[in-house]
Amino acid sequence: MNKEIVYVVSDSVGETAELMVKAVAAQFNGGDVEIKHVSYVEDIKDLNNVFTAAKYSNSIIAYTIVIPPLKQYLDQRAREEGIIAIDLMNPLMKAFIQKFNKEPIRQPRLMRKLDDNYFRRVEAIEFAVKYDDGQDLRGINNADIVLIGVSRTSKTPLSMYLAHKRFKVANVPLVPEITPPDELFDIPKNKCVGLVITPDKLNEIRKERLKNLGLTSQANYSSLDRILEELDYAEKIMKRIGCPIINVSNKAIEETADLLLAMLKKRGVVFHE
Repeated sequence: MNKEIVYVVSDSVGETAELMVKAVAAQFNGGDVEIKHVSYVEDIKDLNNVFTAAKYSNSIIAYTIVIPPLKQYLDQRAREEGIIAIDLMNPLMKAFIQKFNKEPIRQPRLMRKLDDNYFRRVEAIEFAVKYDDGQDLRGINNADIVLIGVSRTSKTPLSMYLAHKRFKVANVPLVPEITPPDELFDIPKNKCVGLVITPDKLNEIRKERLKNLGLTSQANYSSLDRILEELDYAEKIMKRIGCPIINVSNKAIEETADLLLAMLKKRGVVFHE
């Protein structure tokens, strides 16, 4: 049987359509379908390219197009080719028109122009990159959240995940040979979160890291003695700060992030909506 394909067609990025397609696909044996993106559609030529590919495959077209001539052409061409094409926005748009008695602008990419959350997300991502791994300690005072922990406790990926949720995150590595910055002890303790991990899990992760770098797994970096020394040192710093601590062993980034935010809110930390 031919591979099942969904063409996600949009006059913008198409992320809304993709999320909806993934949500539906997940209901069918885990969502084993291939999603092909066709973003920033501006003319009929772009749509013709989609139909050329779609009519020779086992596929569906899911689209979010608000420009009337393009939508009309897509619907008509889909009927002619016998291809299922689903307008993901139109039912809700019709409901808005009917219930609120308003007419849509029908202009693409308005979310990118009007959604302040988008710009806050970009700003947070740039912040996370700039203040990653203790590169610039000025970020500690300006961050919403400061992550601390030894190497390979998911500080960077967790920072980026939280940045996509619009939180400005700085992270600082804890190394026995390096005195932690004074700023860590000056900020509110609830603003800082310590990340810990079991020695065996960290040993496994570091060995794999060295293997990927083409280095010997016998390096001090992955030795159990060194790991125990680092974890003991990090725990002392975290206790000195008085910050909440999360054990990230065997936790997905999403799970750690949810736990972190719930923990901080419980401690009275107020975040922007």
